[in-house]
Amino acid sequence: MNTSQDSGNATNIANFKNLINFCLGFGAGYNPTKDALKVPNLQSQLNTASTLLQQSITNETVYIQATDTRRDLFAQLKPLATKILNAFSVSGVPASAVAEVKTINRKIQGKRASSSEKSASIAVEGETPQPKSISSSQQSYEYMVEHFYTLIELIRSHAVYNPNEDALKVSTLQAYLTDLQNANSNVMVANTAWTISRAARNKCLYSPETGLVDTALDVKNYIKAVFGASSMEYGMVKGILFKYAKL
Repeated sequence: MNTSQDSGNATNIANFKNLINFCLGFGAGYNPTKDALKVPNLQSQLNTASTLLQQSITNETVYIQATDTRRDLFAQLKPLATKILNAFSVSGVPASAVAEVKTINRKIQGKRASSSEKSASIAVEGETPQPKSISSSQQSYEYMVEHFYTLIELIRSHAVYNPNEDALKVSTLQAYLTDLQNANSNVMVANTAWTISRAARNKCLYSPETGLVDTALDVKNYIKAVFGASSMEYGMVKGILFKYAKL
């Protein structure tokens, strides 16, 4: 979580509440003509900012949980793909089919065939030259899902592939594929919600002239103007700090 920014946002809101308390304490002496500086409107702005901050934090938490879940699910994919390849290789399918599965497995593993591997016939597992890395874009979650889907479609097209191990059965792999797709979708949905709530929070706090920070500075300037720069009243609020966030 971006705890530093969240802390800065929370501090601005807490200080705004403190500033309002002083305005209330000044009684009839605090009587601005500008509607935005009147206490009821300040309290309304405070409530809105507090709600938006909490919503942003909640949505960020959901996003982080979704990314953690996705990471953990996808961590199982590479070793599983290798197991599938090994089981498929000894299932009695043609060598050409094994070669196709090897190609997909390399993409899942983040490797591409070396030139010598391309020209060779089906190599014994563990004796192939060290493959080179493929483009990082091919290792995105979307591509990994696509590669795994292709892998499942390849092996299910060969009826002879029918392992006894439940974890390697096509139906189990299809269920796992669905989990991967859902996990990836959940991250995208959570990220959208977090992005929108963060933007709403920032607009409430930091919009020029109408945002909480600019409103707070106007309140302080009003108190300074009404009671005087050397007054006790201004002395009570001048040290209440409000900072703009780096957005």
